[in-house]
Amino acid sequence: MSLTNRITEKYCEDHSDEESVFLQAISRDTFANVLHPRMLSGHLQGRLLSMISTLLQPKNILEIGTYTGYSAVCMTEGLAEGGKLTTIEANEEFKTRILKNFELAGVSDRIDLKIGNALEVIDDLDIQFDLVFIDADKMNYLNYYQKVFSKVNIGGVILSDNVLWDGKVYNENLNDATTKYIRSFNEFLKNDRRTQKILLPVRDGLFISRKIKDL
Repeated sequence: MSLTNRITEKYCEDHSDEESVFLQAISRDTFANVLHPRMLSGHLQGRLLSMISTLLQPKNILEIGTYTGYSAVCMTEGLAEGGKLTTIEANEEFKTRILKNFELAGVSDRIDLKIGNALEVIDDLDIQFDLVFIDADKMNYLNYYQKVFSKVNIGGVILSDNVLWDGKVYNENLNDATTKYIRSFNEFLKNDRRTQKILLPVRDGLFISRKIKDL
C-alpha cells in the first residue's frame, strides 16, 4: 500500500503534524481487530486529507467507503462552521465500530453515516459537495466519479485513492481485471477537461481532481 520505503515514510511522518490521540486509538483498534487493516488511511495520508480539507474549508464533504472511520475523522478537521460530512459504507458489520470511533473523536454531530450501496445512496443525496473522497470498491470508481461529478461545486475537489494499485498500473506484465480497470480510470481522469488534476505518489496513489467546469 506504500510505494515509498518505510524509512522515508517514517521520516515524513516524524516531520508532519502528529495524529490526535483519537486517531491513534482508531488505528490501534483497526489493526488489532479488523480484517485488512492496511486499508486504513494512516498517519501520513490522514494528515494530507486533513490539510486538503482545511485549505478548502468545505461546507459539505462526501466520503465513499468509510471502513472504520479514520479518514472521515481526518477530513472533519477542515469542515467550515456548521459543515457536514456524509460517509457511505457498504458493510453493515462495520456500523457499530464506526459510530463508536466517531463518538470517541467527538465528531458524531458533524458526520452522517449511511450504510448501503453507494451508487444508490448517491442518487438520493440532494447536496452539493466541496470535497469528495472515493475509497471503496475499485471496480466502481468511474461509476462513483461520474455519479458524483454533477453534485460537486465548481472549485470542489474529488480525491480518488489507491490509483497506483501497489504499483501494478505501470507494470506491463500485470493485466488482471482490477489493474486494467484502474489504468483506464486513471486515463479517464487524465483526459477529463472539466478538471485540473494531479496524481500524487502518496501511499498507494492519490488522484486529486479539482472541478473547473461542468461540461
